[in-house]
Amino acid sequence: MFAVIETGGKQYRVSEGDVIYIEKLNAEADSEYVFDKVLAVGTDDKTTFGTPVVDGAKVTGKIVKHGKAKKVVVFTYRPKKDSKRKKGHRQQFTKVEITAINA
Repeated sequence: MFAVIETGGKQYRVSEGDVIYIEKLNAEADSEYVFDKVLAVGTDDKTTFGTPVVDGAKVTGKIVKHGKAKKVVVFTYRPKKDSKRKKGHRQQFTKVEITAINA
């Protein structure tokens, strides 16, 4: 069984037991989190699509940890103008293990 969920402005195809890295959630580590925006639920032979979400469908996950991704260097320059700028960015994430899909 699989489901397509939306969180953090992105869509993820998940199954039970999957571990995904998503945008940071405001919840404590080692707690349960319920994803209500389920866009599709399916098995090997049948798939149900929502308009825009599937009614009554929930995906439950366990928050494993919070963290920061590796640094991305943003370097901007203008040729022949002696103008340059170097910035860094580390995106925060939440590691979630999917425990149950309820259709």
